[in-house]
Amino acid sequence: MAQSSIEWTEMTWNPTTGCTKITSGCKFCYAEIMSKRLQAMGIEKYKDAFKIRMHPNQLNVPYTWKNSKVVFVNSMSDLFHKDVSLEFIQQVFEVMNDNPQHVFQVLTKRAERLYQLHTQLKWTHNIWMGVSVENEKVTNRIDFLRKTKAKVKFLSCEPLIGPLSELNLKKIDWVIVGGESGHQPRPMDADWVLDIQQQCKDAEVAFFFKQWGGKNKKANGRLLNGKTFDEMPEPVM
Repeated sequence: MAQSSIEWTEMTWNPTTGCTKITSGCKFCYAEIMSKRLQAMGIEKYKDAFKIRMHPNQLNVPYTWKNSKVVFVNSMSDLFHKDVSLEFIQQVFEVMNDNPQHVFQVLTKRAERLYQLHTQLKWTHNIWMGVSVENEKVTNRIDFLRKTKAKVKFLSCEPLIGPLSELNLKKIDWVIVGGESGHQPRPMDADWVLDIQQQCKDAEVAFFFKQWGGKNKKANGRLLNGKTFDEMPEPVM
């Protein structure tokens, strides 16, 4: 596990690492870049760089945390990648089920497999399930998420690379929006952000604005109309 600079979580836990690109949102994948750096540093966990690996020795880690945590699961991977076995996904879920004092935030781009497997997983209140929605071409992911048994459901619209003008937010609890960062970031229009914010307000869905992004994301900050938006979903007990 590691402390995280991601604004909407406290720390990361990576029982799997590696992934493959499937849509335009993956073009400048941060996890891929970081995996290559960690490989070059000789970190054993990343010896295969961005190839899918399951790490059974990581499954005991959440049992060692003393205080309640908010945890982003697999910041360096996608738990629902086709090369991650159902058995291992179930083991990860069992760990999360066993630790109700922590909130586990799971995010996938593979919403169809999530839906295929969701009845074979135990959805305790502390598992927040999300899908990435970077533009209108992938809004079907929301429909798959909506049909799952997850108690808290969220969207990560990051990197937001196109408008999302007519989101169906039924049964969605939280929306995160953020611009792309890095050396060649694709631009994010402020009107796209404001439109999503208004849709969330109308639907009474928590809205979190993570960043404007760009080549210097720190300088660009995360103010939206002079304010920060750090709304979180209500915990489900």
